[in-house]
Amino acid sequence: MINDFKPSLSAVSSAVEKVDADALVLGVAKGPKGPVLLPNPLADNAARSVADSLQALGASGSEDQILRLPGVDGFKSETLVLVGVGTLTGEVDGGVSTEALRRAAGSAVRQLSGADSIALALPSATVEQVSAVAEGAAIGAYSFNHFKGSEDARRKGPASEVVVLTPLKEKHTKAAMARAGVVGHAVRATRDLVNTPPSHLYPESFAQIAEKAAKDSKTKVKVWAPKDLEKEGFGGLLGVGNGSSRGPRMVRIEHAPSRPAAHIALVGKGITFDSGGLSLKPANAMTTMKLDMAGAATVLSIVLAAAELNLPIRVTGWLCLAENMPSSTAQRPEDVISIYGGKTVEVLNTDAEGRLVLADGIVAASEEQPDAIVDVATLTGAQMIALGNRTFGVMGHESLRDSLVEAAGVAGESAWGMPIPEEALAGFRSDVADLTNTGAREGGMLNAAAFLREFVGDRADADEDALDPETRRIPWAHVDIAGPSFNDKGPYGYIPKGGTGVTVRTLISYLEGLARA
Repeated sequence: MINDFKPSLSAVSSAVEKVDADALVLGVAKGPKGPVLLPNPLADNAARSVADSLQALGASGSEDQILRLPGVDGFKSETLVLVGVGTLTGEVDGGVSTEALRRAAGSAVRQLSGADSIALALPSATVEQVSAVAEGAAIGAYSFNHFKGSEDARRKGPASEVVVLTPLKEKHTKAAMARAGVVGHAVRATRDLVNTPPSHLYPESFAQIAEKAAKDSKTKVKVWAPKDLEKEGFGGLLGVGNGSSRGPRMVRIEHAPSRPAAHIALVGKGITFDSGGLSLKPANAMTTMKLDMAGAATVLSIVLAAAELNLPIRVTGWLCLAENMPSSTAQRPEDVISIYGGKTVEVLNTDAEGRLVLADGIVAASEEQPDAIVDVATLTGAQMIALGNRTFGVMGHESLRDSLVEAAGVAGESAWGMPIPEEALAGFRSDVADLTNTGAREGGMLNAAAFLREFVGDRADADEDALDPETRRIPWAHVDIAGPSFNDKGPYGYIPKGGTGVTVRTLISYLEGLARA
């Protein structure tokens, strides 16, 4: 279910006239007086000719605009492509951000799906620019044709070869290109899993994918089948998964370098389909619910990427996999379940199930005493109300939360740090159990984070007499990706329709920051 497609990425400093590609891509920005042709490797006369024709061609420089022109004489490329980069923020040489380049490269590769090879002649005078262009191309080169009926339709896809034209020598760009390839594959793999229909992706098959991926990499994997979950008391997963004929699974996958600088645990919500259970969703609210395992898909991809990048950080991923279905064996409103570790929860709404499986994973991750725990989940509709469909929320331990938001900025993703109000937990009081699984409707994203925080373990070296629980707990952050994980509208930039792979780049950037520190 994870496509083996990996576009060939290379950076070359050859003269542009010698580059043999189906399409040669130049960047156009919106300047204060009209469209501006960005720095490129064309000869002066050729560049001047293109620049003088921009307004007549209808080029605006707007993001996602592409214009296809006949190739210029003296070049091997049959098509010259102008791609919009957005508004200049300063002088031409310094007025385009790395994220603007990333989006432009991804947009061009995404929209030029008929070309087998593409040469990107966007600004690439620095390693950072080369890295952004290559990464944008790698995550823009995506299609999901697995389930098309005809072989021709299944064959259609993005360019298999992308060349970044740069004045830099290979020795300066080699590492950046290799990293772009790994990051691109991680994002595409996450999208593949999110886009796979629930008829084909369910807890057992998801666990098998993780096992195969671990076998092909330097990672170790362990899977808990339903009988193992019952024996060890993973009541969240069992409660949610009881309504389905396809039983739940817990998967632990680990990248363990010999001398790690830190140990980070990642916990991913993996509801392979969410009907709402007995608290059944309306029909139109179910049509995208194959996306509810995006957190687990993200965690799996990040652990595999950390291993491929050989990061000196120990990373353990916990995939909490279940299918939430209504049946005679499904958990009922007012049932009480026992989360792994013993804390009990009264289930008032079976559609608030993600927090139950995550609770199992957070407790299990805490037992290993990592330096930090980050959970990733499509958890609440309230996230979309608060932050929309392109910005994910980050809550939890203040310094960890801020580090993740900073890493998102470096990666070019949109994150916003949110609080967990002191009063948030009050809505989860139960008369018969330790907690209920539903809190106040207002501030739902923040309230869900307050619930999850109750399952984060204490540090082994914590002062037991400390009055503030935050000083005792393992640093933890909750990342809610409910809206940004799936694009049900039109594609844009390097984002296709369907699964987006959001937070993969953020969390890789965060791990790389720890490695550098």
